[in-house]
Amino acid sequence: MKVLQVDFQDANASIDFARSLKDTGFAVIKNHPIDYKLVMDVFAEWQSFFNSEYKNNYHFNNDTQDGFFPMSVSETAVGYSVKDIKEFFHYYPWGQYPSELSDKSKLLYAQMQNIASTLLNWVEETLPNEIKQNLSEPLPNMLNGTTHNLMRVLHYPPLTGSETAGAVRAGAHGDINLLTVLVAASQSGLQVKDTQGNWIEVPMDPGMLSINIGDMLETATNGYYKSTIHQVVNPTDENRHKSRYSIPLFLHPREDVKLTADKTAGEFLYERLVALGVKK
Repeated sequence: MKVLQVDFQDANASIDFARSLKDTGFAVIKNHPIDYKLVMDVFAEWQSFFNSEYKNNYHFNNDTQDGFFPMSVSETAVGYSVKDIKEFFHYYPWGQYPSELSDKSKLLYAQMQNIASTLLNWVEETLPNEIKQNLSEPLPNMLNGTTHNLMRVLHYPPLTGSETAGAVRAGAHGDINLLTVLVAASQSGLQVKDTQGNWIEVPMDPGMLSINIGDMLETATNGYYKSTIHQVVNPTDENRHKSRYSIPLFLHPREDVKLTADKTAGEFLYERLVALGVKK
Protein backbone atom coordinates (compact mmCIF):
# COMPACT_ATOMS: atom_id res chain seq x y z
CA MET A 1 0.00 0.00 0.00
CA LYS A 2 1.37 3.42 -0.95
CA VAL A 3 -0.04 6.79 0.05
CA LEU A 4 0.46 8.99 -3.01
CA GLN A 5 1.87 12.51 -2.98
CA VAL A 6 -0.39 14.41 -5.37
CA ASP A 7 0.57 17.71 -7.01
CA PHE A 8 -2.49 19.93 -6.56
CA GLN A 9 -1.66 21.82 -9.79
CA ASP A 10 -1.20 18.72 -11.98
CA ALA A 11 -3.72 18.07 -14.76
CA ASN A 12 -4.32 14.54 -13.41
CA ALA A 13 -4.48 15.58 -9.76
CA SER A 14 -8.13 14.62 -9.26
CA ILE A 15 -7.56 11.14 -10.69
CA ASP A 16 -4.38 10.53 -8.68
CA PHE A 17 -6.07 11.84 -5.55
CA ALA A 18 -9.09 9.56 -5.95
CA ARG A 19 -6.84 6.55 -6.64
CA SER A 20 -4.82 7.12 -3.47
CA LEU A 21 -7.99 7.53 -1.42
CA LYS A 22 -9.50 4.38 -2.89
CA ASP A 23 -6.37 2.29 -2.37
CA THR A 24 -5.24 3.59 1.03
CA GLY A 25 -7.87 5.93 2.49
CA PHE A 26 -5.22 8.68 2.51
CA ALA A 27 -3.52 11.08 0.11
CA VAL A 28 -0.82 13.70 0.55
CA ILE A 29 -1.21 17.01 -1.32
CA LYS A 30 1.76 19.16 -2.34
CA ASN A 31 2.01 22.41 -4.31
CA HIS A 32 -1.31 23.63 -2.94
CA PRO A 33 -2.48 27.22 -2.31
CA ILE A 34 -2.42 27.22 1.51
CA ASP A 35 0.15 29.73 2.77
CA TYR A 36 2.96 27.89 4.62
CA LYS A 37 4.09 31.01 6.49
CA LEU A 38 0.52 31.48 7.68
CA VAL A 39 0.50 27.90 8.97
CA MET A 40 3.73 28.48 10.92
CA ASP A 41 2.39 31.74 12.39
CA VAL A 42 -0.78 29.96 13.48
CA PHE A 43 1.20 27.14 15.12
CA ALA A 44 3.23 29.74 17.06
CA GLU A 45 0.12 31.53 18.34
CA TRP A 46 -1.53 28.32 19.52
CA GLN A 47 1.68 27.19 21.20
CA SER A 48 1.44 30.32 23.33
CA PHE A 49 -2.24 29.59 23.97
CA PHE A 50 -1.65 26.05 25.23
CA ASN A 51 1.24 27.23 27.43
CA SER A 52 -1.00 29.86 29.07
CA GLU A 53 -3.45 29.89 31.94
CA TYR A 54 -6.00 31.92 29.99
CA LYS A 55 -6.83 28.85 27.90
CA ASN A 56 -9.08 27.82 30.79
CA ASN A 57 -11.27 30.87 30.11
CA TYR A 58 -12.49 29.16 26.95
CA HIS A 59 -13.73 25.86 28.37
CA PHE A 60 -15.75 23.90 25.84
CA ASN A 61 -19.53 24.05 25.60
CA ASN A 62 -21.00 20.55 25.86
CA ASP A 63 -23.96 21.39 23.64
CA THR A 64 -22.12 23.19 20.83
CA GLN A 65 -18.71 21.47 21.20
CA ASP A 66 -16.68 24.66 20.64
CA GLY A 67 -13.81 25.86 22.82
CA PHE A 68 -10.97 24.34 24.83
CA PHE A 69 -10.94 20.64 25.77
CA PRO A 70 -8.39 20.01 28.56
CA MET A 71 -6.50 16.77 29.11
CA SER A 72 -9.07 15.70 31.69
CA VAL A 73 -11.80 15.40 29.03
CA SER A 74 -9.67 14.22 26.12
CA GLU A 75 -11.16 11.59 23.84
CA THR A 76 -11.01 7.86 24.48
CA ALA A 77 -10.69 6.01 21.17
CA VAL A 78 -13.04 3.08 20.59
CA GLY A 79 -11.43 -0.06 22.00
CA TYR A 80 -9.24 1.87 24.44
CA SER A 81 -9.77 2.23 28.18
CA VAL A 82 -7.62 5.33 28.74
CA LYS A 83 -7.81 8.81 27.27
CA ASP A 84 -5.51 10.11 24.57
CA ILE A 85 -2.56 12.23 25.70
CA LYS A 86 -3.72 15.51 24.22
CA GLU A 87 -5.61 18.74 24.71
CA PHE A 88 -7.30 20.65 21.93
CA PHE A 89 -9.41 23.61 20.84
CA HIS A 90 -12.45 23.45 18.57
CA TYR A 91 -12.94 26.47 16.34
CA TYR A 92 -16.11 27.18 14.35
CA PRO A 93 -16.73 30.62 12.77
CA TRP A 94 -19.77 31.04 15.04
CA GLY A 95 -18.06 29.74 18.20
CA GLN A 96 -15.56 30.72 20.86
CA TYR A 97 -12.25 32.23 19.73
CA PRO A 98 -9.45 33.45 22.02
CA SER A 99 -9.27 37.23 22.02
CA GLU A 100 -5.55 36.92 22.77
CA LEU A 101 -4.95 35.51 19.26
CA SER A 102 -4.84 37.36 15.94
CA ASP A 103 -7.25 36.55 13.11
CA LYS A 104 -4.66 34.37 11.35
CA SER A 105 -6.37 31.15 12.45
CA LYS A 106 -9.62 32.39 10.92
CA LEU A 107 -7.80 33.01 7.63
CA LEU A 108 -6.25 29.53 7.76
CA TYR A 109 -9.70 28.05 8.43
CA ALA A 110 -11.03 29.74 5.29
CA GLN A 111 -8.11 28.50 3.17
CA MET A 112 -8.44 24.94 4.48
CA GLN A 113 -12.21 24.95 3.95
CA ASN A 114 -11.77 26.10 0.34
CA ILE A 115 -9.29 23.37 -0.52
CA ALA A 116 -11.38 20.75 1.31
CA SER A 117 -14.38 21.72 -0.81
CA THR A 118 -12.29 21.37 -3.98
CA LEU A 119 -11.11 17.92 -2.89
CA LEU A 120 -14.68 16.80 -2.20
CA ASN A 121 -15.57 17.94 -5.72
CA TRP A 122 -12.75 15.72 -7.01
CA VAL A 123 -14.22 12.78 -5.10
CA GLU A 124 -17.64 13.44 -6.65
CA GLU A 125 -16.21 13.78 -10.17
CA THR A 126 -14.42 10.44 -9.99
CA LEU A 127 -17.19 8.37 -8.36
CA PRO A 128 -18.66 5.56 -10.47
CA ASN A 129 -22.17 6.38 -11.71
CA GLU A 130 -23.74 3.54 -9.74
CA ILE A 131 -22.38 5.06 -6.52
CA LYS A 132 -23.43 8.61 -7.43
CA GLN A 133 -26.98 7.44 -8.17
CA ASN A 134 -27.38 6.07 -4.65
CA LEU A 135 -26.29 9.26 -2.86
CA SER A 136 -29.12 11.22 -1.26
CA GLU A 137 -27.64 14.29 -3.00
CA PRO A 138 -24.31 15.13 -4.69
CA LEU A 139 -21.42 15.26 -2.22
CA PRO A 140 -20.64 18.99 -2.76
CA ASN A 141 -24.31 19.84 -2.14
CA MET A 142 -24.10 18.18 1.27
CA LEU A 143 -21.99 21.15 2.38
CA ASN A 144 -24.60 23.76 1.42
CA GLY A 145 -25.61 25.55 4.61
CA THR A 146 -23.41 23.46 6.89
CA THR A 147 -22.27 25.03 10.16
CA HIS A 148 -20.20 22.06 11.31
CA ASN A 149 -16.91 22.34 9.42
CA LEU A 150 -14.51 22.12 12.34
CA MET A 151 -10.92 23.25 12.74
CA ARG A 152 -9.30 21.42 15.63
CA VAL A 153 -6.00 22.68 17.05
CA LEU A 154 -4.24 19.82 18.85
CA HIS A 155 -1.49 19.90 21.44
CA TYR A 156 0.21 16.64 22.41
CA PRO A 157 2.36 17.53 25.45
CA PRO A 158 5.87 16.20 26.09
CA LEU A 159 5.96 12.71 27.57
CA THR A 160 7.15 12.56 31.16
CA GLY A 161 7.16 8.82 31.81
CA SER A 162 4.30 9.15 34.29
CA GLU A 163 1.54 8.62 31.70
CA THR A 164 -1.19 6.08 32.38
CA ALA A 165 -0.19 2.62 31.16
CA GLY A 166 -1.39 2.11 27.60
CA ALA A 167 -1.99 5.81 26.94
CA VAL A 168 -0.97 7.13 23.50
CA ARG A 169 -1.17 10.51 21.80
CA ALA A 170 -4.07 9.37 19.63
CA GLY A 171 -5.42 5.85 19.76
CA ALA A 172 -6.27 4.03 16.54
CA HIS A 173 -9.48 5.49 15.15
CA GLY A 174 -11.43 6.56 12.10
CA ASP A 175 -12.65 10.13 11.69
CA ILE A 176 -16.36 10.88 11.85
CA ASN A 177 -16.76 13.30 8.95
CA LEU A 178 -16.56 13.27 5.11
CA LEU A 179 -12.95 14.34 4.53
CA THR A 180 -10.19 15.50 6.87
CA VAL A 181 -7.56 18.01 5.74
CA LEU A 182 -4.47 18.10 7.97
CA VAL A 183 -1.60 20.57 7.68
CA ALA A 184 1.77 18.92 8.32
CA ALA A 185 2.31 18.56 12.06
CA SER A 186 5.29 19.87 14.03
CA GLN A 187 6.51 16.25 14.43
CA SER A 188 6.07 12.94 12.66
CA GLY A 189 4.03 10.19 14.28
CA LEU A 190 0.91 9.88 12.10
CA GLN A 191 0.45 6.29 10.95
CA VAL A 192 -2.19 4.55 8.82
CA LYS A 193 -3.15 0.89 8.91
CA ASP A 194 -2.81 -0.91 5.57
CA THR A 195 -5.02 -3.69 4.24
CA GLN A 196 -2.74 -6.33 5.82
CA GLY A 197 -3.08 -4.72 9.25
CA ASN A 198 0.40 -3.17 9.24
CA TRP A 199 1.06 0.38 10.42
CA ILE A 200 2.90 2.64 7.99
CA GLU A 201 4.09 6.22 8.40
CA VAL A 202 2.19 8.84 6.39
CA PRO A 203 4.91 10.55 4.27
CA MET A 204 4.63 14.29 4.86
CA ASP A 205 7.15 17.08 4.46
CA PRO A 206 6.64 20.59 5.89
CA GLY A 207 3.97 22.45 3.95
CA MET A 208 2.18 19.36 2.68
CA LEU A 209 -1.40 18.36 3.47
CA SER A 210 -2.63 14.95 4.54
CA ILE A 211 -6.16 14.00 3.45
CA ASN A 212 -8.14 11.07 4.77
CA ILE A 213 -11.60 9.60 4.39
CA GLY A 214 -14.04 9.84 7.28
CA ASP A 215 -16.78 7.45 8.35
CA MET A 216 -19.53 9.64 6.89
CA LEU A 217 -18.05 9.34 3.39
CA GLU A 218 -17.75 5.58 3.79
CA THR A 219 -21.36 5.42 4.92
CA ALA A 220 -22.68 7.73 2.17
CA THR A 221 -20.86 5.76 -0.56
CA ASN A 222 -21.98 2.43 0.92
CA GLY A 223 -18.39 1.35 1.52
CA TYR A 224 -16.96 2.30 -1.88
CA TYR A 225 -14.55 4.56 -0.01
CA LYS A 226 -13.21 3.11 3.23
CA SER A 227 -12.53 5.19 6.31
CA THR A 228 -8.96 4.23 7.12
CA ILE A 229 -7.86 3.64 10.69
CA HIS A 230 -5.00 5.89 11.78
CA GLN A 231 -3.15 6.81 14.97
CA VAL A 232 -0.52 9.12 16.44
CA VAL A 233 2.15 7.08 18.19
CA ASN A 234 4.26 8.12 21.17
CA PRO A 235 7.79 9.08 20.06
CA THR A 236 10.71 7.11 21.46
CA ASP A 237 13.49 9.48 20.39
CA GLU A 238 14.31 13.00 21.60
CA ASN A 239 10.90 14.16 20.35
CA ARG A 240 9.30 12.54 23.39
CA HIS A 241 10.49 15.56 25.36
CA LYS A 242 8.83 18.00 22.94
CA SER A 243 5.25 19.07 22.31
CA ARG A 244 3.56 18.05 19.07
CA TYR A 245 1.02 20.33 17.37
CA SER A 246 -1.31 19.62 14.47
CA ILE A 247 -4.31 21.29 12.85
CA PRO A 248 -6.93 19.24 11.01
CA LEU A 249 -10.09 20.57 9.40
CA PHE A 250 -13.01 18.15 9.46
CA LEU A 251 -15.43 18.60 6.56
CA HIS A 252 -18.98 17.95 7.75
CA PRO A 253 -22.29 17.88 5.89
CA ARG A 254 -25.45 19.63 7.05
CA GLU A 255 -27.20 17.91 9.93
CA ASP A 256 -30.23 16.97 7.80
CA VAL A 257 -28.23 15.23 5.05
CA LYS A 258 -29.29 11.62 4.68
CA LEU A 259 -26.20 9.42 4.86
CA THR A 260 -28.43 6.35 4.64
CA ALA A 261 -32.16 5.91 4.26
CA ASP A 262 -32.61 5.88 8.02
CA LYS A 263 -29.79 8.04 9.43
CA THR A 264 -28.96 11.72 9.07
CA ALA A 265 -25.52 13.26 9.46
CA GLY A 266 -26.69 14.94 12.67
CA GLU A 267 -27.74 11.64 14.21
CA PHE A 268 -24.51 9.99 13.10
CA LEU A 269 -22.41 12.78 14.63
CA TYR A 270 -24.25 12.76 17.96
CA GLU A 271 -23.83 9.00 18.39
CA ARG A 272 -20.10 9.19 17.72
CA LEU A 273 -19.46 12.12 20.06
CA VAL A 274 -21.21 10.27 22.88
CA ALA A 275 -19.12 7.16 22.16
CA LEU A 276 -15.92 9.26 22.31
CA GLY A 277 -16.89 10.63 25.71
CA VAL A 278 -16.85 14.32 24.73
CA LYS A 279 -20.63 14.77 24.67
CA LYS A 280 -23.24 13.70 27.20
